Amino acid sequence: MNTQPNVFTDVFSPARLGPVTLRNRIIKAATFEAATPNALVTDDLINYHRLPAAGGVGMTTVAYCAVAPGGRTDGWQIWMRPEAVPGLRRLTDAIHAEGAAISAQIGHAGPVANARTNKAPALAPVRFFNPLSMRFARKATRDDIAEVTRAHANAARLAVDSGFDAVEVHLGHNYLASSFLSPLLNRRKDEFGGSLENRAKVARGVVRAVRDAVGDQIAVTAKLNMTDGVRAGIPMDESIQTAKWLEEDGGLDALELTAGSSLVNPLYLFHGDAPIKEFAGAFKPPLSWGIRMTGKKFFREYPYREAFLLDKARRFRAELTMPLILLGGITNRETMDLAMAEGFDFVAMGRALLAEPDLINRIADDGEARSVRSACTHCNKCMATIYTHTHCVVTGMPG
Repeated sequence: MNTQPNVFTDVFSPARLGPVTLRNRIIKAATFEAATPNALVTDDLINYHRLPAAGGVGMTTVAYCAVAPGGRTDGWQIWMRPEAVPGLRRLTDAIHAEGAAISAQIGHAGPVANARTNKAPALAPVRFFNPLSMRFARKATRDDIAEVTRAHANAARLAVDSGFDAVEVHLGHNYLASSFLSPLLNRRKDEFGGSLENRAKVARGVVRAVRDAVGDQIAVTAKLNMTDGVRAGIPMDESIQTAKWLEEDGGLDALELTAGSSLVNPLYLFHGDAPIKEFAGAFKPPLSWGIRMTGKKFFREYPYREAFLLDKARRFRAELTMPLILLGGITNRETMDLAMAEGFDFVAMGRALLAEPDLINRIADDGEARSVRSACTHCNKCMATIYTHTHCVVTGMPG
């Protein structure tokens, strides 16, 4: 059990994250930028992250840096290879010039990967049909799992070469490691299926490989599902046990707590409106027709409230001593202070910073007035823009 004293921590105070010191405890969460049409860094991507860095965050997170070409959710995403390093170095230099740190989210999308645009087979615990790519993911072999594990280590080393301060290992949203954790998706009969201990081997293995690859040169964090929000998906008790194993393994400097399934229930992570019309408009027929007809079942709507994942995250805070990052519905100083009072070490923000990249500076300048509120309306229409150019449809940011 966590026995940390209940001492108030200022969210704007400097904080250690492994070997890195952040200027505050506010992290720009990984949200796909749709700014890498050739799977390489662009000026657009640099600007996307420079704005919140200049706007006051302690660290910004680049999403999504796949560990292999077949591990991307779409073929225009960055995958970690030597050709990407010069551009990534330009990106990290630009963020450091603004006084912020920068993390690379690394992972393999597994069954969420778009085999059609990747021009490479997707992987899953068992053969699986992805309706978005209209392709089957094939069952990952032992050799595939070993190769993906090595690819994580290689991606982490390239992140060091590129000047990143941290990597975030993606263990959530039913991407590959998360799909192995899921009782619903993982129906294997070998050493990677059945018991939770077996299903957790991929997640623990890739984290261990990443830590072994980078040592203490940079921080290592991970994003872990507390729950999939899906019947027969990852239950809370199992996720807490996985988090305990990750803590015991000693490979992580912090754990970011998330929820939801990109395959089955994506809005469980976001809460707010379900913009079905906008999602349908982002695709061509027949997929757009399918979204219009069945979108209410896939894009289930959850009412927005501040700190909407806090109740679940409290259970992890009670069972773990490692640093935890609270995500989900953090848009103002009161919610940040609540997270600190509840014992969380960092907060992660997504949509609010997309709408207003300078929000953190304005909150800091507001001082005790606590009057600054995010312009984000939680309409979630920004989510439909990730297929073209990610931006807030309310404010037009990041430009």
